[in-house]
Amino acid sequence: MNPALPAQALAQLASLAIFIAAARWYVIPWLSNRRRAEALTALLWVHVFRYVALQIFSAQQQGFPMSQSSARAVVIGDVGGALIAFVAILLLRARARAAIPLIWLLVAETALDTVTNIRDGVREHLMGAAAGITWMTLVFFVPLVVVSAGLLAQQLFARRGQQLDEPPVPSKRSSAAAPRQSLVR
Repeated sequence: MNPALPAQALAQLASLAIFIAAARWYVIPWLSNRRRAEALTALLWVHVFRYVALQIFSAQQQGFPMSQSSARAVVIGDVGGALIAFVAILLLRARARAAIPLIWLLVAETALDTVTNIRDGVREHLMGAAAGITWMTLVFFVPLVVVSAGLLAQQLFARRGQQLDEPPVPSKRSSAAAPRQSLVR
């Protein structure tokens, strides 16, 4: 068995678990103390950098065995996600309500893109084949994108009745987290 396969799988799982823990302990309390537009904007910035997927063409030249059709699907999905995220940020800055359905579109697109990429990776036996920048992207950035998409969905659902510019509503959870935040600074 290729030792890179379990190493990549373990690293991706560890990153996912760490990002989820950080989100629960720090990001969610921080978001709850922000206006809705500000909270959504902070999460969207992660997605703006999804154009890093263009690196896949360089990885193919260096021997990453991904098919051209799968590479094209990755790039279209991630560059499309980056564009949707940036347009949503522009709309949020203008306090345009059209940002909300666009962010839901991004969440759905990210879920579909993730499932499609996993399916194609399994079909092409790519797990453990990544090296260098591709490995770093798959192990760190992809789990961050997944967690950020989950947080976007959580914010959209939990704050669905709030206006974009409405001050945050204090909750027991955010006020309980306040003393912890001051210790971290």
